[in-house]
Amino acid sequence: MRGRILLVIGFGAGYVLGAKAGRQRYEQIASAADKLWNSQGVAKQRHEVQRFVETKAPKLVEAATDAAGEAIDKVTRRDKGRGAGSKGA
Repeated sequence: MRGRILLVIGFGAGYVLGAKAGRQRYEQIASAADKLWNSQGVAKQRHEVQRFVETKAPKLVEAATDAAGEAIDKVTRRDKGRGAGSKGA
């Protein structure tokens, strides 16, 4: 019984100390990531990507809409060719 109690206490202490160290390390990583994200080079690239998306998105939507319409037309034509009574093979 004594061994189990010591084991539980050991796990508890390890958890508390690990959680504290983990939180500190998390804060270090989060701070470094924030500095990188807000650095001048990354900010410039983010703005370029945003401009690219803003100019290309309407064309992409139009192309996707056209492709979907063509696919619907193909499926509709295929179903009409089979006749009303047939369902596949």
